Amino acid sequence: FFSYFLHRPTRSNSFQFSPTILAPPAQRLTHNPPSMTKRALSMTCPSFPAPTTTTTAAHSTSRRSTSRQRGTIHTLLTRPSPFGNESGSLPVGEFPPNVESNGDDGRSLAMLKDAKILVVGAGGLGCEILKDLGMLEGVVREVCVMDLDTIDVTNLNRQFLFRQKDIGQSKAVVAANFINRRCPWMNVVPYNGKIQDKDADFYRQFKVVISGLDNIEARRWLNGMMSSLVEFDEDGDPIPETIIPLIDGGTEGFSGQSRLILPRITSCFECSLDTFAPSKAVPLCTIAETPRIPEHCIAYAFILQWPKEFPDKKLDADSPSDMQWVYECALERANKFGIEGVTYMLTLGVVKNIIPAVASTNAIISAVCVNEALKVLSFCSQSLNTYMMYVGSEGINSYTFVMEQKSTCPVCTSHTHRLTLSGNTTLNSLLQLLCDGEFRLQAPSITSSSKTLYMRKPVALEAATRPNLDKPLKDLIVSGEELVVTDRVFPDTSLGLVVTLI
Repeated sequence: FFSYFLHRPTRSNSFQFSPTILAPPAQRLTHNPPSMTKRALSMTCPSFPAPTTTTTAAHSTSRRSTSRQRGTIHTLLTRPSPFGNESGSLPVGEFPPNVESNGDDGRSLAMLKDAKILVVGAGGLGCEILKDLGMLEGVVREVCVMDLDTIDVTNLNRQFLFRQKDIGQSKAVVAANFINRRCPWMNVVPYNGKIQDKDADFYRQFKVVISGLDNIEARRWLNGMMSSLVEFDEDGDPIPETIIPLIDGGTEGFSGQSRLILPRITSCFECSLDTFAPSKAVPLCTIAETPRIPEHCIAYAFILQWPKEFPDKKLDADSPSDMQWVYECALERANKFGIEGVTYMLTLGVVKNIIPAVASTNAIISAVCVNEALKVLSFCSQSLNTYMMYVGSEGINSYTFVMEQKSTCPVCTSHTHRLTLSGNTTLNSLLQLLCDGEFRLQAPSITSSSKTLYMRKPVALEAATRPNLDKPLKDLIVSGEELVVTDRVFPDTSLGLVVTLI
């Protein structure tokens, strides 16, 4: 009966179902259990006649064509909708139903076909995103994919665009070639390298950016870049044409999230940085003297013992022989201290800093990301406002909520931050405070209105300003003076800081 339901359209007023076409009408009966006869089917669903095996070729072709059309993206774009983008809580544009005339595409379809999409990351999430874009049946045509990594054997269990023969090759290149072969209607251009290697003009060419990155620092940088592209009019309002939506997706195990970021309009990734716990470094004394967990034993093997045993050789995390040595050394260390749980797979995960991944979670989150990209490009439905969370370990339900913009965000607001410090505080201590505090900067440089206090690049300027690091602030700045802080996590963006000395 379930197979019959899948292959027959319903006339229910409360639910509209687009039937799937798995076989011609003459063959569909073979999908039903042998005990279900035509008469039984007719009695089960009295509103419809039982399927017949006598169908003309023209009628069969017509039905398959109609059913396929009913289930395509073209159907969604050609019908008026009470749930157009303008009716949602985060309106981006007004949905114009696609009206085709003389073979020309309507407005919404044309917007999709003309859009150039950037996919950042070609790992577990990125492969799914590229697959979903390819399944839009030629609606999306121009895609670029960026990734720095090469393919490892551990990727093959979930990153389905890669094969054994691809190990060691660029993820971006292999993924692009795979999609181009399978989906000739879509042109995927690969970029093998860091996202930081591209300038603002590169990112400005895209209509939407979908991020499938697996580390926080890269996501912060990309968020900062997209925010820096926004231009403002004379009244200080963002110019809509310069706003490039950023759709950020992430997964870990059975959990995942997707969020829609409209730079300078909604909250950005930096606004929610407090929700990500800072990474905790394990003291070397713990690793060397008192290991407590399996990870400590593995860290001991590849951080302390490898350089002693192989001083002239760098550990290759992709080498089975190197990783086997680390595993055996860690296992010996664990047995000495009575610690259980050291395995070869855990060794790979610790050395490579592998985030646990589940293929089904990647599929769900990528579908949400591509769905949001479709909506912000065509306005065909209400956009996500602004955060969706999926916790697969608790069930199949997901949660959506508005992630509020942080009023003191250094990226999407123009807030000037204030600190009160002792005049004897050194400049180096101030920079360390910026790294360890709420801003989590990595390599800050700082200037005042009258001079450069410390600048990391170029090398000559760093050497000239290095003596200032040990000087007290009272000898460098005036109390209440505004300082400008720059950092590599904020491309083309600076942090305004007023320091009051006491």
